[in-house]
Amino acid sequence: MPSADEVKSRIEAGIPGATAEVQTPDEVHFDVTVRASAFEGLTRVKQHRLVMDIFSGELGGAIHALALKTEVPT
Repeated sequence: MPSADEVKSRIEAGIPGATAEVQTPDEVHFDVTVRASAFEGLTRVKQHRLVMDIFSGELGGAIHALALKTEVPT
C-alpha cells in the first residue's frame, strides 16, 4: 500500500511543477489537493485525468479511493 508521501511524490514527479497535499486516515483512502500551472486552460475533468493517469491500474486496488481537488496557482 502506498503512503501519503509516496502518493505526493508520484504526483509531483508525474506533473512537472505541481505541488500536492495528501492526507490519508488508513493508506487506502486519500484526500489530495494538487496545484499545477499545467492545469491552466484545462477543464476540471482533464485536470483530474492527468492526476488519475499517474495511478492507472491501482485505483480500486492498492488505492481504494482518491478524493481529488485540482487548482491552478494564482
